[in-house]
Amino acid sequence: MTYPLPTPRGALTPNRSLADLTWLRVGGPADYLFQPADQDDLAQFLAALDPAVAVFPMGVGSNLIVRDGGIRGVVIRLGRGFNTIQIESDVVTAGAAALDAHVARKAAEAGRDLTFLRTIPGSIGGAVRMNAGCYGTYVADHLVSVRVATRGGEMLDIAAADLKLAYRHAEIPEGWVLTQATFRADAGDPAELAARMDDQLSRRDASQPTKDRTAGSTFRNPAGFSSTGRADDVHDLKAWSLIDAAGLRGHRLGGAQMSEKHPNFLTNADGATAAELEALGEFVREKVRESSGHDLQWEVIRVGEP
Repeated sequence: MTYPLPTPRGALTPNRSLADLTWLRVGGPADYLFQPADQDDLAQFLAALDPAVAVFPMGVGSNLIVRDGGIRGVVIRLGRGFNTIQIESDVVTAGAAALDAHVARKAAEAGRDLTFLRTIPGSIGGAVRMNAGCYGTYVADHLVSVRVATRGGEMLDIAAADLKLAYRHAEIPEGWVLTQATFRADAGDPAELAARMDDQLSRRDASQPTKDRTAGSTFRNPAGFSSTGRADDVHDLKAWSLIDAAGLRGHRLGGAQMSEKHPNFLTNADGATAAELEALGEFVREKVRESSGHDLQWEVIRVGEP
């Protein structure tokens, strides 16, 4: 689909396949993929873009299924101009394109503890949008503020409290693009923080299919979280256990499979389409609902047209 667009300084590519930009390696094309050169380029592009044109901000595709028909509108993917990391005393400011793991490592080297980010796949923008967490710590526990570009191209600084962070949720209006996040981090010994992160990685690799094509945890844990997004009962009820109890560990549909190693991981085992992945996920939801009465909610974001 073609329509008039502003002329930015960054890269604007029509009919761009998104499959190679997602960890699951599936999905059709975006009408346009825009990779802004910097914050001003992004703001000016959004300000000049027809308000009727949909905008979808995309990170590194670690928690995403793009449907086979692709995305109508402009997909915005931030790159090098948005991945800086600055550390001053207990304040860590990271661009939205900075990888979570990289932020955790850089902070640890400076003696600041954001180690919970080390095993979270993806970038800071996605971590904030999903109030990502691991080992009982969440973005909500450390986030101070974010900077966003509104759909109309205005740059705003928003306090964390105004995002109403909850379990796997932040209130950011559709089409707004998160460009930067500021965290407050406690002090820690760099060597001890590095050792903790190594331990976290070992535990993750032992229990999760980190070598397979996945998008992380497929479904949210169905209970045990407060409005702040923190664990109240140490995740007493796990999505994986409900899937396992329904007999769906390793279940396949075409090229899609629920992991044998961890049944809450949907994998592209053998050239799956987005339709097969989503259909398998819906089949799992149906069977878990029948067997346990629990209605699993997708954690993986699904976008685009069939």
